[in-house]
Amino acid sequence: MSSHSNGEKVEQLGRQLLIEQLIAGKASGDEEFGVEREDCNLEEEDVDSDCNTEPSDMIKESSSSIRNNFNVDEVEPRWSPSSSGYAGERGSTSGGDEINEDEGGRSEIHEVAKDDAYRPHEQWLSGKRGGDEDDASISWRKRKKHFFILSYSGKPVYSRYGDEHKLAGFSATLQAIISFVENKGDRVKLVRAGRHQIVFLVKGPLHLVCISCTGEKFEALKGQLELLYSQMIVILTKSVNRCFEKNPKFDMTSLLGGTDAVFSSLIHSFSWNPATFLHAYSCIRIPIAVRQAASAILLDVASSGILFALLICKDKVITLVGAQKASLHPDDILLLANFIMSSESFRTSESFSPICLPKYNPMAFLYAYVHYFDIDTYLILLTTRSDDFYHLKDSRMQIENVLLKSNVLSEVQKSLVDGGLHIEDLPSQVRPSHSVDSVGSTAKGFVGIGGPAGLWHFMYKSIYLEQYVSSEFSPPINSLKQQKRLFRAYQNLYITMHDRESGPHKTQFRRDDSYVLLCWVTQDFELYAAFDPLADKALAIKVCNRICQWVKDVENEVFLQGASPFSW
Repeated sequence: MSSHSNGEKVEQLGRQLLIEQLIAGKASGDEEFGVEREDCNLEEEDVDSDCNTEPSDMIKESSSSIRNNFNVDEVEPRWSPSSSGYAGERGSTSGGDEINEDEGGRSEIHEVAKDDAYRPHEQWLSGKRGGDEDDASISWRKRKKHFFILSYSGKPVYSRYGDEHKLAGFSATLQAIISFVENKGDRVKLVRAGRHQIVFLVKGPLHLVCISCTGEKFEALKGQLELLYSQMIVILTKSVNRCFEKNPKFDMTSLLGGTDAVFSSLIHSFSWNPATFLHAYSCIRIPIAVRQAASAILLDVASSGILFALLICKDKVITLVGAQKASLHPDDILLLANFIMSSESFRTSESFSPICLPKYNPMAFLYAYVHYFDIDTYLILLTTRSDDFYHLKDSRMQIENVLLKSNVLSEVQKSLVDGGLHIEDLPSQVRPSHSVDSVGSTAKGFVGIGGPAGLWHFMYKSIYLEQYVSSEFSPPINSLKQQKRLFRAYQNLYITMHDRESGPHKTQFRRDDSYVLLCWVTQDFELYAAFDPLADKALAIKVCNRICQWVKDVENEVFLQGASPFSW
């Protein structure tokens, strides 16, 4: 649909039906409608400095582009990690996307005091916020990031904020835009209105929408909608489509009763959990002997009809095993852990519940036996049989006895206190065989705030293992606001590194007022590192070589070896 008349119709529809409702008449005239060889060492000459690899503002797909008549710049300005809103990783209930007003009527972001314990999921046990709001509420309009799920008949299924019933008219407006474009033979993917992006994702009879002014890229928001849809499949399976085939006006809200906390927790994790865009899972750092002891007992019970067995501490894997030729995707681990941690019923007693793993089989239920050993550590046993409760209960008792006798659970709690990798523990020198240049002391070069050469933080992803490890936050990235900004910076960098139109890229080096960001992608790993804004490029590259060697030295502690392709 590329004719001028159709473009004007979509423009008019978007303005009159949606934009005015969303931002209360504040939309400016810049709306857009869119449909949417590896070395072992990193050297300075290999790094692209400040390369302009940003994708254009317009999401293009074949001839499905609809443009209005305004003169707009098609290329985004260079992104800045400090341009996004704030949401805390630990202790934040808002995820940076909520507002509060003080007595003077001024809007401000609500920041929750930082808690010593790392329990992001606990803040979401009470479910959604702003449940009494509707699209006429000033507070609802000031929310920075909305998520909606609706059926193709326009019935609201889920809204991050507000009462779904009160938002029925707004949901119908969203559905009208989707239907208008589909009737012309196209599919709407993105609408821009001032600072707002409205991202659409159509999944059969279900339509998902994200409305955001956080500055995140289209690709990031679309990926979040994909995970939100997958989380629904975890609860219902894809077979829910048959209900809509029989009755197009089917109301599925009753099937999702009590799951607001699950969706809210997942949406919150979009602001702090790298697994949501890296598509990898993280493991708790423990001695290899402890992990081997836990793996041994799980392997014993996995041979007795269990499909998958996972031992997890919060959102970090201790160990997992699977049946022969069975494959478990990192996204399934993320969604399964989120479902369990955000459901209070799993914590109070042992549970046996039907559950779907979208990447494994989106059409069928598995059955999950879940038991918490303590406040943080829990066991998941997955089977295909609905009558295996007592068998799995007996298996759990065997596992628990071995874990207690071998002190695995106490070692896990000790590891929680000690934390993972700390940048101040980065070894001062790497082996000459790893780097082209022998890296000596940086005392004569730039010494910034933080670790060596001004290192502030890093993330390392093993591509083969589909696992990642990141350093603990430390000064100067010690506030929730700074941590959120850095997360968004990593997310944007990940997207540009993997952009299909202008990439993929091997390296990028970026400097702005907030950070120096260096990314290095090989066939074996991906490394994302943040430095002091005044960090020297040559020293930063040397430090990245040291990080890679350090991770290699401690890989048995931070990674679950032999866990890919999950076949035993």
